[in-house]
Parts: sequence; structure tokens; C-alpha cells
Amino acid sequence: MTNVRRLGIYGGTFDPIHFGHLAIVEEARWFCRLDQVLIVPAAAQPLKHSHLAAAHHRLEMVRLACAGNAALIPSSLELDRPPPSYTVDTLRACRERYGPEVELFLITGADAAAELPRWREPDQIARLAQIVVVERPGYRFDANSLFTAVPAVRDRITVLTGPQLAISSTDLRERLATGRPVRYQLPDAVLDYLTRHRLYHAEEETP
Repeated sequence: MTNVRRLGIYGGTFDPIHFGHLAIVEEARWFCRLDQVLIVPAAAQPLKHSHLAAAHHRLEMVRLACAGNAALIPSSLELDRPPPSYTVDTLRACRERYGPEVELFLITGADAAAELPRWREPDQIARLAQIVVVERPGYRFDANSLFTAVPAVRDRITVLTGPQLAISSTDLRERLATGRPVRYQLPDAVLDYLTRHRLYHAEEETP
């Protein structure tokens, strides 16, 4: 993390991570001139159901997906503390770890950003980090509704159109469970890993 002045934080279940996630990160990194981006798998998100792949598998898939791009840093920050994973706690931990001189940018998809009023301490999230919202296919982000619910966000948000890759982890899991192809939707190294460990297959996964 040497000489980092603009740090992105991109969290999610990554169950599994795919090219849609990576395209969002790269778009935000380029547009916001970020030095590095932490890719942070969640231990347990309060607004989502339980994960299908164990935390260590999801972290390893993130590591494989980030290999070859020195700007993307896999992080076990949320996995190293007890669940559930609250974004405001992650941002506070980043502020404490990297110091006040590093500017934080929270990267999120438009669908997740719409839920921001339901997150813990959304006002504090806006104070701790700039919020970078990347729109997703089939979902139009309503910034005015968010500003009404969380006024602190108004001057702290950037909305990007993004590359609009219509790939979802839910669809990938369903395809894997039924034997349909998923190649070219996620990195080959990730596909090799989840195939080797039989993640998301109809049979019980290997521990």
C-alpha cells in the first residue's frame, strides 16, 4: 500500500466473483484515478441470505481473480472480524489502518446503493468515503430518492454508467448446479478452482 493516496473499497459476497465485478472495479479505478482498490469479501451481509460457498473459498476465488493486476488487492478485512459485515465498520477500519491522508472511495453497484438508507449509519458512510455508484444493466439508479433519504450523500457521490455486463452470481450458481456453461463469464482460474472444489454443484461442496 506504499504511496497510496486514493484507495477504493469494493465489498460483496463474491459468490462467485465474475467479470461483471471486475469490470465495475476497473471502471471506478480508472474514472476516479484510484491508486489501488481493496476487494473485500463479506463474512455475512445483514441484508442478504447466507452464502453458498464458505468464506475461505470466496476469498481464494477473489485472490485468483485479482492475480495479474497489482492495483487490485484481495482483503480479508471483513472475514477477520465477527459477522455481520457492516460497511461503516469496514470504512472505519480502513481509516484507522491507512490514516487520514488517504482518501477513501466506496465502490458499489446501483442496486446496492439504492439500499444505502437501510445500511448502518449511512450518514457516517458518506462522511468517511466518497461513494462511487456504477449502474448495472436493467437497473436505473434514482439519485434523488437517495438524496432525500440520506442528505449527507448529495455532495459525496459519483455515478458511472459502467461497462454494463449482464452477469450475475445467482445465474452462475444456477448454471453450475445444472451443468450449463459459465466459461467467459468469470476468470478461468476461478472456474478451475470452483470446479476442482465442486462449489455450487448439486452435490455437497468439498470442505
